[in-house]
Parts: sequence; structure tokens; C-alpha cells
Amino acid sequence: MQKLSRIKRHKKIRRKIFGTNERPRLVVFRSGKHIYAQVIDDSLGKTVAFVTDIDLSGTKKEKSYNVGKIMAEKLLKIKIKAVVFDRGGFRYQGRIAELARGAREGGVKF
Repeated sequence: MQKLSRIKRHKKIRRKIFGTNERPRLVVFRSGKHIYAQVIDDSLGKTVAFVTDIDLSGTKKEKSYNVGKIMAEKLLKIKIKAVVFDRGGFRYQGRIAELARGAREGGVKF
């Protein structure tokens, strides 16, 4: 039931946001153990960058923060300074908020 609710929320969010070449979409997926982030250019339908916490160590929140920092570094290397944040239907709290904080502190604007 929770998964269906999240998917419904995500579809509702996706109707409103769209990633462009200048400002791609930063998508977050959170599982029970891991967190994944990818940047997608919806106009081309291509994934620009991808980061996961599988090789990182620490608590789940620390890993999420580090995923955001690593994503920011990758984006700045390819000269992307602003993104549209897609929380994937998850609440903006906990690990999702930590990932966003890490990306912001890394230099990416939302």
C-alpha cells in the first residue's frame, strides 16, 4: 500500500516538473538499505550522472549526505550548476533532505 501511494505521489509530481538541458532533473530513490541519485535530461531522455551509496561507509544519513556531495562534484565537472529536484514521491525529510543538503553545499542550486 505504501509503495502504491508513493508511486501515485511521484506521478503527480512528475506532471509538474521537467528537466531540460540547462537545468536537468535530479531524481532520488530510497530503498531500505541504500539511496540512489541520478540526473536526467528529459528533453533528450538521457541520464547525465548517477551516484549510489553502495561503496560508501557510515550511517544512512551520512551516506545520503555524501551521495549529494559526490553528485554535486560530478555536476560541476560537466558544468551543470542548477537542477530541478525530484524527490521521487518520498517525503522531504531524513535521508532525502540530507542528500539535498549535500548537493546544495557542494555548489548545486535547486
